[in-house]
Amino acid sequence: MTEDDRGDRRRLGAVVLAVLISQVLLYPGVPDLVVALGAPAGIDAGMWFLVAEFGAFVTFAVAWGAASDALGRRAPLIVAGALGGAASYVALAAVPEFGFGFRAALAVRVVGGALTIGAFSLAITSLMDLGGGNGRNMGAAGVAIGLGAAVGSVVGGALADLNAFYPVYAGAAVLAGSGLLAATVDDRVVADRSSAQSGDGSDGDVDFRDVLARARTTRGLLVPLAFGFVDRLTAGFFALVGVYYFQDSETFGLSAAAAGATLALFFVPFAVLQAPFGSLSDRVGRFLPVVIGSIAYGIVTIGVGAAPIYPVAAGLMVLVGVCGALMAPATMALVTDLVEPEARGAAMGLFNVFGSLGFLAGFLIGGSATDMFGYTPAFLAVGGLELAIALALFPAVKAIAPGGGLLGLGGGTGRSPSE
Repeated sequence: MTEDDRGDRRRLGAVVLAVLISQVLLYPGVPDLVVALGAPAGIDAGMWFLVAEFGAFVTFAVAWGAASDALGRRAPLIVAGALGGAASYVALAAVPEFGFGFRAALAVRVVGGALTIGAFSLAITSLMDLGGGNGRNMGAAGVAIGLGAAVGSVVGGALADLNAFYPVYAGAAVLAGSGLLAATVDDRVVADRSSAQSGDGSDGDVDFRDVLARARTTRGLLVPLAFGFVDRLTAGFFALVGVYYFQDSETFGLSAAAAGATLALFFVPFAVLQAPFGSLSDRVGRFLPVVIGSIAYGIVTIGVGAAPIYPVAAGLMVLVGVCGALMAPATMALVTDLVEPEARGAAMGLFNVFGSLGFLAGFLIGGSATDMFGYTPAFLAVGGLELAIALALFPAVKAIAPGGGLLGLGGGTGRSPSE
């Protein structure tokens, strides 16, 4: 990896970090924010507030990725998505001032999600374009995601205790800063495309539909997409149900700040350990981190919902973060291993579509299950889904994962053939 690559990896990681901070800043204060925006109190309004944004993520993630592949540029699109997302946060804070009500707030969330997903997905895709090992680069993305979520949850909770809209203003400022930073990054996709074309005699024109087709027809791609779906489902569950669970007077009765700090118990190890675990997957293959990590993740998720006292729940939240850090970079790196460089944007867009669908499912399943059955059965259902996907796709991961011999130790570097 060149020094320029290292510098761009740091800047792109900072962009991913900033986007996650802006997003998670709102989560600890959602119960009060939705009321301030005109909704009735309760988990139902919080669920739809989060669903609106992630519905837009699902709809637009692939379009951003395929557009960047077709244009041969990612950085300008990252800038546009980040600055547009910042503007949507300002508009959200203005909704009550104009008396528009909660439905208008949901519409603003949809527009903001459509813009913000471009910055997030393409920043990760740009990390995929760098050299130095797919696991290491996706580990950098994972560190940024985890650290951003940790910082956002702690700071957002503290700000929400002061004023319901302070996290919204802070999110706008952070997103705007990420857009300015993205403008300093060099595009590697142009070089990747030129290198690929010099070997196959293509004419240099990449059609939007062609890159989508290349990504969709890649053998084995559905495997990491399925894991991404369930992993994000669990994260979405914690983002919604976890906040209400820890603040509910019938469980632990925490403040917004304390609930945010509890979420950080998950996000800090999730952030800190992703880089070493990503590099580990480059050495031993993807099988062990993906499958064994997912099984452990499901078990400890169930444990959080069954914890009898807060210290036990807090300790298990740390273990959830460790298990998530083991599997997340290896899952993203598996996408890079399988897909040709010229279709990476579309492939990562698909990965983020499945991830966003997972978040949506986490909100909807978590909110509905909690309303109908209570917290413990909801945790059991979500943790059980994580266990089920790991066991069901065990053979498929073994077949496609680089180094996928016995427990992932059968050799291989975990890098794509082009590297």
